[in-house]
Order: sequence, then C-alpha cells, then structure tokens
Amino acid sequence: MSDVNARIEKILAENKIVLFMKGSPQFPMCGFSARAAAILQECGAKYFSVDVLQDPDIREGIKAYGNWPTIPQLYVNKELVGGSDILMEMYESGELQPMVK
Repeated sequence: MSDVNARIEKILAENKIVLFMKGSPQFPMCGFSARAAAILQECGAKYFSVDVLQDPDIREGIKAYGNWPTIPQLYVNKELVGGSDILMEMYESGELQPMVK
C-alpha cells in the first residue's frame, strides 16, 4: 500500500464521517465543497474534514483510492458515499440523514 493510501486509511479508521473537500467547512474554496458541507451541517452531522488543497498527495490520492474523479468526497464508515450531487439527491430523498446521525 502506498504512503498516501496508508494516510487515507488512517483518517478513515479514526473518523466515522469524513469529507474530503477543497477548503474547510468554515471557508470552502469551491461551490461543490460548500454545498456538501452545508448539507452535512443541515443534517446535524459531526464529521471530520480534510482540506485537499493543503496536501497535493491526498488530493490526487483520494481520487484513486475511491475511484471517484471529483472532490468533494464523503465517506461514512470507510465507505465512499459520493460527491456533492449524490449528497444532494440523498438529502432530498431523506436517505442521507439517518446515515450521518
């Protein structure tokens, strides 16, 4: 396993809900990351965020790790849930809320 994959595994093992995003929940650096953080906040989720702009290895590594080409990416219990559009769909259908409580 590569060093970056080991770092990602450690983050996922230590946190039930992880949002890999551009920026932080307080200062998102793209609209999609802002929307993902807002959805999680609306759900009352307690989550750990990783600013991929601070770490180019994680930024590229997370795309390969989950085989998902875009950021943000939400993981719950080490499983990739999806990006901003999927989170919005799941939120609107009521599927996301119990997952992140």
